[in-house]
Amino acid sequence: MKQGHEFTPDWFSMPGDSLRALMLRRGLAAKDVADHLHGGMATLRSLLDGTGSVDERQAAALAEHLGGTVSFWLKRQKNYEVALERAVDLAVASEGDDWLLLPVPGERPRGRLSAEKRRAEVQRRLKFFNVGTLKAWQARYGRICSDTLFRKSAAFTSDDAAILMWLRMGELSADLVDTRSWSAGNLQDRLDEIRKLSKVKHPNLFLPKLRELCSEAGVAVVAKRAPLGCPASGASRMIGPDKAMILLSFRGLSDDKFWFTVFHEIGHLLLHGACAFVDADMDDGDEVEREANQFASRCIVPNNNVDEFEQLEPAREKVVRFSVRVGVAPGLTVGQMQHRGMIRQDQLNYLKRRWKWEQVDHLLD
Repeated sequence: MKQGHEFTPDWFSMPGDSLRALMLRRGLAAKDVADHLHGGMATLRSLLDGTGSVDERQAAALAEHLGGTVSFWLKRQKNYEVALERAVDLAVASEGDDWLLLPVPGERPRGRLSAEKRRAEVQRRLKFFNVGTLKAWQARYGRICSDTLFRKSAAFTSDDAAILMWLRMGELSADLVDTRSWSAGNLQDRLDEIRKLSKVKHPNLFLPKLRELCSEAGVAVVAKRAPLGCPASGASRMIGPDKAMILLSFRGLSDDKFWFTVFHEIGHLLLHGACAFVDADMDDGDEVEREANQFASRCIVPNNNVDEFEQLEPAREKVVRFSVRVGVAPGLTVGQMQHRGMIRQDQLNYLKRRWKWEQVDHLLD
């Protein structure tokens, strides 16, 4: 290092990083920790995502039930605040305009920003993505945009930054989902039970059970409404060495689209391992997408029933009877018939279950 040039780090680490690491090391579930914090799960969420801070009361609870000392947690918070301010100073000076192009949750349309508000907006983005520079952001998230496994629908104007914000929102919620260690075999073993859930009418009944079954196989199922500019129906990726995530948007608000997305993302996890996938149109874009689509189709129409399915007449009674025999909701059968060109897109849609956002919003993470 040249004389007179002081090294100024451009990174920071949230107290939530230490909290997350200790929870993993000690095998503590989110609820185990939240029960000892003033404010419960909301407080734990805020500590993990950096929107909350460790005060004397929270430091005492963390020291008693998680580890460390009160002074450790308070110093950890202070060091984070100092490092964050330093990283924000550097980001505003060199990358401010680029940071402001990235959307964050809850953002409202803004006009001309004062220097103070501009700085606050840059800080929001550094905290949300938990990185100090755009280079670090690119290494963690940006590469997904250029990856061939990143899927966008040609029917929408897609904003890569909005999709990555949605993924980050999913990651933060997945932090609070307790799972066993990831096991492809355990997930495969639960497929029949997951298929049966498609017959349950209301999301408030089937979504908790879906989460429970997947968590037993090391998969955190998270539902997040997609922000403006994000056309994704689902995503799947490994978010830790022993934890996978399936992120769902409820796009389309119909049972055939929802469950096909669930099976499609399960297919990616079982067939394609640790790769990251963001899926919108579910078209057969390449081999891996064809494989995931075929897997999802087999979940709806098992191989042993394909010949019967292909001869299925477009009549309500026959479709319902076939669906009962294979163990899925009739709407899923109709969706497959439409997808394979057996019937028109406007036929038998009354057999699909459709939801409204007011039925779903309260279930989202």
